[in-house]
Amino acid sequence: MNFLHNFLPQPIFFEWGFITVRFYGLIIAIALVVCFSVALYLARKRNMDWDDLYDLAFWLALSGIIGARLYDVFLIEWNYFGSHPWEILAIWHGGLAIHGAIIGGVISLIVWCQIKKKSFWQFAGLLFTVLPLGQAIGRWGNYFNQELFGGPTTLSWGIPIAIANRPEQYLNYQYFQPAFLYESILNLILFFTLLWLYKKNRRPGEIIFGYLMGYAVIRFLMEFIRIDVTSLVFGMRLPQLVSAVVFVVCAGVYCHFSFFSKKKS
Repeated sequence: MNFLHNFLPQPIFFEWGFITVRFYGLIIAIALVVCFSVALYLARKRNMDWDDLYDLAFWLALSGIIGARLYDVFLIEWNYFGSHPWEILAIWHGGLAIHGAIIGGVISLIVWCQIKKKSFWQFAGLLFTVLPLGQAIGRWGNYFNQELFGGPTTLSWGIPIAIANRPEQYLNYQYFQPAFLYESILNLILFFTLLWLYKKNRRPGEIIFGYLMGYAVIRFLMEFIRIDVTSLVFGMRLPQLVSAVVFVVCAGVYCHFSFFSKKKS
């Protein structure tokens, strides 16, 4: 933790002429590769066709990034992007919302499964298992971009934030809560939980709803720590409200079907 406390991250990994490689994009790419590799390993255990995953991976990555950006632009930071439309395509500056990525990915998966005549539930169970692993890795991109941190702190693991990246009301503070780290750890716990369920051959629906409810809880809690600007609805931060709705709906649907499943058995 001393490293995080004493190290001031920079967004650029390296520059060579007109080529600039940023940590944010590099870490997102690493997250995609790691998730795909783990998905391939798990698919082999279920005798799933690797060619299907190679074909699906491209569309999921593309739709996930597009969905994440559109959600952030139009629902979270429209006040900024409405005045700076040229920044909408600059995803390397950050601004990818996980709720949008999930929506975009699910839509893409539904369409792909319809076209390929594949089982949505089989592929969704696999993909939702590895999704929180990608989120755990991807949050480190926020660290190098110096975004999505929490409020000021005197804790020994507080992270330094450059003055240019501090909210105006916190200009006199140097160390802030590493919200990205908390969420990364919680996402890893969620991943290993879902992995255990997957290896136990639990139903895909249990894994999907387990992820949705698990991450809804994680994000709901993180919104109490995060101080980045976001839309407010009924006095609540938008991601927090969305997480609460997702949890309630998913918990209701899951309990309903579990109840009727047990009655039939």
